[in-house]
Amino acid sequence: MNEPERQEHSQFSLLKSKRFAPFFWTQFFGAFNDNVFKNALMALITFGILSSGMELNQMNNLGAMLFILPFFLFSALAGQLADKYEKAKLIRYVKLFEIFIMVVGGLCFWFQQTWGLMLLLFLMGTQSAFFGPVKYSIIPQHLKPDELVGGNALVETGTFLAILLGTISAGVISDLENATRILPFVVVILSVIGYLVCLKIPLAPAPSPDIRVRFNPFTETWKTVQFSRQNKPVFLAIMAISWFWFLGAAYLTQIYGFAKIDLQGDQSVVMSLLAIFSIGIAVGSLLCERLSGHKVELGLVPLGSIGLSLAGLDLYFQTPPAQAAELIGLATFLSQSNSYRVLLDFMLIGIFGGLYIVPLYAMVQQRSEEASRSRIIASINIMNALFMVVSAITGILVLGVMDLSIPQFFLILAIMNAVVACYIYSVIPEFFMRFLIWVITHTMYRVTHTNLDKIPESGPVLLVCNHVSYMDALIIGGACRRPVRFVMFKPIYDLPVLNFIFRTGKTIPIHSRKSDPETYESAFKRISEELRDDEVVCIFPEGKLTQTGGIDEFKNGVEKILQQDPVPIVPMALKGLWGSFFSHKDSKALTRLPRRFWSKVELVAGDPIAPENTDARQLQSAVEQLRGNVP
Repeated sequence: MNEPERQEHSQFSLLKSKRFAPFFWTQFFGAFNDNVFKNALMALITFGILSSGMELNQMNNLGAMLFILPFFLFSALAGQLADKYEKAKLIRYVKLFEIFIMVVGGLCFWFQQTWGLMLLLFLMGTQSAFFGPVKYSIIPQHLKPDELVGGNALVETGTFLAILLGTISAGVISDLENATRILPFVVVILSVIGYLVCLKIPLAPAPSPDIRVRFNPFTETWKTVQFSRQNKPVFLAIMAISWFWFLGAAYLTQIYGFAKIDLQGDQSVVMSLLAIFSIGIAVGSLLCERLSGHKVELGLVPLGSIGLSLAGLDLYFQTPPAQAAELIGLATFLSQSNSYRVLLDFMLIGIFGGLYIVPLYAMVQQRSEEASRSRIIASINIMNALFMVVSAITGILVLGVMDLSIPQFFLILAIMNAVVACYIYSVIPEFFMRFLIWVITHTMYRVTHTNLDKIPESGPVLLVCNHVSYMDALIIGGACRRPVRFVMFKPIYDLPVLNFIFRTGKTIPIHSRKSDPETYESAFKRISEELRDDEVVCIFPEGKLTQTGGIDEFKNGVEKILQQDPVPIVPMALKGLWGSFFSHKDSKALTRLPRRFWSKVELVAGDPIAPENTDARQLQSAVEQLRGNVP
């Protein structure tokens, strides 16, 4: 499949694939059923149909604690089991356990056994804790690398839509006169459907069948978190994911009070806010596939975090003062001037949340070792649960002890998110570097690429390309799925702003042997080290930007590289950059005002060339053929 065909290949086609569709619907019906059960239970307790003898707030907090506690107790064990055993079979056992829970839960609804239902929240949390590591670690086993973002986007979309539909369904059913007689049939039927669908999930072989499973909730939980810290970028991605759940839990928890107290809205207003937030998550998740070009694009993470803070700030400033003497319905709410701004803010929080979370999950899956991936995912569940508990405590402190309003709490969340984002991007500048590349290549240029699948998915590769502008490396780096180490003329490497991107991307500066012999020798040493570490290295054999728009003579440095490390070479050609602000057409680059934006640029890759008997002239000819007559 060449690159244009792959770009047209929609992520929704995965819903027709046997590799993904059964898993997607298993996850969807599980999340849907969980939310029908939990929300119906809380609604029936709220309206006094089920009695408990405790205050409503105490029951809500107890229910939340019972559901979250198993993630601390069992996630480490779940991660070990998911690495040790075949995953499709594990999912079937988990779904059978769900049927058992729902049958017992149905009986408790029927006979109105409130405390039995509360205990089942603990068992539901246990089932979710065991499903989590399998859920995210099975995706990269069944999907190709260029499907990871689309697959994760669909899972996040399905999850939040299931939460929304489950919440709405629970509200509708709990309003019925015979709700406790209807709910048993609903939850059991949904669990059975989920089990029948999971039978179609393809086999996912155990990556580490020889590991020894240990069950000690406290020591193994600590060991699992410590284990995930061995890979610093992955661990910080996990922390960033958990921060999202901190934010998400804070917003979702306060939506009910915000709608009632600050918007003076009834249950219909609450549902509209929940719906718009969930739809926003779905839209943002699905946008990731289009904006990332079918690869794990970390540049979307800063975009998401910036949007989360801006939307949160706007929500604080646009909240209308409460004026109504009684609660208003959705129609009255929508007739108010600021209502659409509030809805837009919740939509944007959802959209930017989707842009933020999907690349992070895909990054963890991509960069964690297959043999230990499930245990890494288990640490995500542990940290998510911890951050959600901290989120609840933060809400209690801010709204209770400090006696601030909910809009003020939203303002604090927006500021905290900005601080956390700055910290993460300072520790791992790769996120911000990828963001700058993404912004530049999506504002100044419309980049299309052809046959980039010619670049091998693993092993050392040398890319050779014509050199037209200062943006060449950014465009190539933004288009390629694998990280690329660029060999770059030192004066270009030292340019302000771009130098940050080049340094963060581990670019290799080079100069002529005559002008700077130390840099020259150091560059070839670094090139050899990167190739021997199975990395992708890209060089511009012309040695400088073209002055004419044509391709200058390739220098023999490429031959020196291949003599020392005979690796496959992939020729590439850039088209459409001649005449841009960053090229030397008519005058020196960067010395005139930009004349065009969103210009069409094409990157073309050719068939890999064996290193034996390959010289600079042959590679120049290959690049010229790929470029054709378009400078």
